[in-house]
Amino acid sequence: MARTTPHHHPLDEGGPLYRRIATELLDELRDGTIPPGERLPGERRLAEHFGVSRETVRQALRVLRRDGLVATDRRGSHATLPGPPRETPASLGFPVGARGAAARATVAWEIPPPGHAEALGVAPARPTLVHRYWSVSADGREVRTAVTSFSAVALAEVEELARYRDRADGTAAAELRRAYDWMRRAGLALHHRDTITRIAGTPSVRVVRRVHDQHARPLEITELLVDAQQDALVYEFTVPAAARPDPGRAPDAPRSCRARTTRA
Repeated sequence: MARTTPHHHPLDEGGPLYRRIATELLDELRDGTIPPGERLPGERRLAEHFGVSRETVRQALRVLRRDGLVATDRRGSHATLPGPPRETPASLGFPVGARGAAARATVAWEIPPPGHAEALGVAPARPTLVHRYWSVSADGREVRTAVTSFSAVALAEVEELARYRDRADGTAAAELRRAYDWMRRAGLALHHRDTITRIAGTPSVRVVRRVHDQHARPLEITELLVDAQQDALVYEFTVPAAARPDPGRAPDAPRSCRARTTRA
């Protein structure tokens, strides 16, 4: 969480310390440092960030909750300012091949499909978080199904993924669209390797994505099956502009590509 220079507010002068902290935190919410809907850092981290006690942070959050700017539930406190969540412009959608057509997704805590356990270093017959995705194009001609298994490393390092374990019953809807953003925010540099195979004698294409972090630890494996009735597979990618070097920050990992099918 980066420290920002707060805007001037009348509350900054002569008011209680907790109100000044509430004002500074509100500035950071409005600046997009913490995007709408995102979970706020814990009280301890906020206290360190602002150089105050946890009790002062608690009082500041109480002020923001009273004004409807922050909501707190069992998952923590969240910014509720209006506006769309901030996205990383070149971030990858999850799972590979996900699209905006009619889609549904679920998660289950179960033994991963054959081949996934070995790829992730999961012991045989040991369950993990498994994500299933299905979508169909608007004209009904293209159907996509994807199965993703997450490693123990991903579940240990990425808090947003770990939360799904308790409700991974295989039936409830799951929104993991920002899974890769969560991983990067957890300090994981992502290396994607996509293998595309045309399935002989069928109109289908299989894409297998393996994702590792900067320590070569497996994070997830996805198998996407595209029944597209199409003639060509286009591999589409974006290379972001180089950012100014920051001596206090490690460089981002190279970003991978996103596969889609289209007519030749």
